[in-house]
Amino acid sequence: MQLTILGGGGFRVPLVYGALLGDRAEGRVTRVVLHDLDAGRLSAVTRVLAEQAAGVPDAPGVTATTDLDEALRGADFVFSAIRVGGLEGRAHDERVALAEGVLGQETVGAGGIAYGLRTVPVAVDIARRVARLAPDAWVINFTNPAGLVTEAMSRHLGDRVIGICDSPVGLGRRIARVLGVARPGEAFVDYVGLNHLGWVRGLRVAGRDRLPRLLADPELLGSFEEGKVFGADWLQSLGAIPNEYLHYYYFNREAVRAYRAAEKTRGAFLRDQQARFYDEVKRPDVSALAVWEGTRAEREATYMAENREAAGAGERDADDLSGGYEKVALALMRAIARDERTTLILNVRNRSTLSALDAEAVIEVPCLVGADGAHPLAADPLPGHATGLVCAVKAVEREVLSAAESGSRATAVKAFALHPLVDSVNVARKLVDGYTSVHPGLAYLR
Repeated sequence: MQLTILGGGGFRVPLVYGALLGDRAEGRVTRVVLHDLDAGRLSAVTRVLAEQAAGVPDAPGVTATTDLDEALRGADFVFSAIRVGGLEGRAHDERVALAEGVLGQETVGAGGIAYGLRTVPVAVDIARRVARLAPDAWVINFTNPAGLVTEAMSRHLGDRVIGICDSPVGLGRRIARVLGVARPGEAFVDYVGLNHLGWVRGLRVAGRDRLPRLLADPELLGSFEEGKVFGADWLQSLGAIPNEYLHYYYFNREAVRAYRAAEKTRGAFLRDQQARFYDEVKRPDVSALAVWEGTRAEREATYMAENREAAGAGERDADDLSGGYEKVALALMRAIARDERTTLILNVRNRSTLSALDAEAVIEVPCLVGADGAHPLAADPLPGHATGLVCAVKAVEREVLSAAESGSRATAVKAFALHPLVDSVNVARKLVDGYTSVHPGLAYLR
């Protein structure tokens, strides 16, 4: 079985390959094709994978190419993790937004809109090529903004594109751990929303909801990441545990202030860190895998550092530094390829799950997965405050899709202006001016 990884020179590709190395069952991935526009990055990552595979019997073979069509032919699964504009583009997204006093995070607010406008046209082209060259392939999308990009691709691939994210998995794991659940994988996490905009409303083990116990105990609430970042009293007021990205909404002023005060934005930090990694891996006298592991540890430890600083939450717990999206991707591929029916939190078309949204809207919810793909499970309605936020952000996503399709600058301005974290039409116009001046990928807006 062939897995094609788009963005194959990306830093996190070894996580996916490492997960594949542990899969010995029948119907496993036997061939991995890496695609990237940067041959140097492909070479570096290929070297890391070779060291990972050393001594592993029947490790999946790895080939690399800069030809997209060649990479797609013969694919059973396509894992899309591209970054249009690179980390330099992300750094621009952050700086332009912060200069106007608004958030520039890569998936939330102005930065997420800019990234989406840059990425959607490329993702749509990929979807069309997959439909033509590998019509039976399943596309697993991790490209951010994951929900928006998945919805753009679904217009050409239907239900054969599924978005994944590690945030809900990590959140559910932390809640289960703090509640002392012996086997976190057996807990059902009642999580509903959009990508990076969802809430855990229950955690059921053997039919019993354990979340009320957590919400009733301020000390227990304050013992894990979300409790430290949001505060126990706010979680009790919500009656739910929000995805960590909702900190940007609930504590927006504090987050923007912390980002503006930081020595470097997150994008600039990662740009410089990864530049050092790719340069160092070129040296023949170093272990590429050791360099990657050291760089990854630093990357994970500093994740969302500004939010924790703004909340006074301290250092990230060691147990939260293990990632997880590669495990979701592998579980999804296994379920489809072998019809190993399982439940995973995924980004899929709504159908009738949330009545406030139309059937084509991509949402992030628990899904039943098998050989016929992923199907969202029935969910209780969100409370009013959450429904309002979800509908507002989905409306913005639709404006982004419309702007990407039409090339309308006015529609792009509308997308920025309507976002809850951009409070001015004039600021929206300045953002579009700023982003089009630094991003060649936005030259299509007119």
